[in-house]
Amino acid sequence: MSTENKPLNRSRNPMDYTFNDTELLARFITETGKILPRKDTGLSAKHQRRITKLVKQGRNMLTMQ
Repeated sequence: MSTENKPLNRSRNPMDYTFNDTELLARFITETGKILPRKDTGLSAKHQRRITKLVKQGRNMLTMQ
């Protein structure tokens, strides 16, 4: 496994995040604002769906730009 494809260090369970945790959710989006795929984040399908939902909710509430 190269250093580029290293899984993200997740200290908290993604199910505990809220859309106000912009610093934590920022690790799952690119500089252009796109949500990273499961292959890059290393999350399970359930956690990836939760992260996607929270990022979209944060965008709608204007906490994430």
